[in-house]
Amino acid sequence: MKIHLNLATRDLDASVAFYRTLLVAEPAKHYADYALFLTEHPGLELALDLDPAASAGKDAHYGIVVENPEGVDAAITRFRVAGYPVDIETDETCCYAVQNKVWATDPDGRRWETYFVVAETEERDNEATTCCATDAAVKSASPACC
Repeated sequence: MKIHLNLATRDLDASVAFYRTLLVAEPAKHYADYALFLTEHPGLELALDLDPAASAGKDAHYGIVVENPEGVDAAITRFRVAGYPVDIETDETCCYAVQNKVWATDPDGRRWETYFVVAETEERDNEATTCCATDAAVKSASPACC
């Protein structure tokens, strides 16, 4: 079983470069107006459609769970080498779990987290938590994670 996502993008080449870095994969198809990534880890079919009017929703984020902390470290290295800015969170309580993660943003503004769950917890977030925060959540101090 695989998840299929279809995302519109204003700049297909920039998005292909970002998703190559995120997914550690080459697109199976790449045309002037369309690209398709097929991956086994994670099980994903990611289609990218060129749309000059594309606008990423600000109410969602996306994530990839890795099997060990080294998977987060590897993602940090890949993003930095490729020149993408990253936000790194270490041992942060978020969504009832202590997590290590790295955030990167695709060319259309979609936030992606690559993360490892260190431990489960009964606490959703703590005062220092910035995970998954939206502008509205930060202003209202309401939980915005997950």
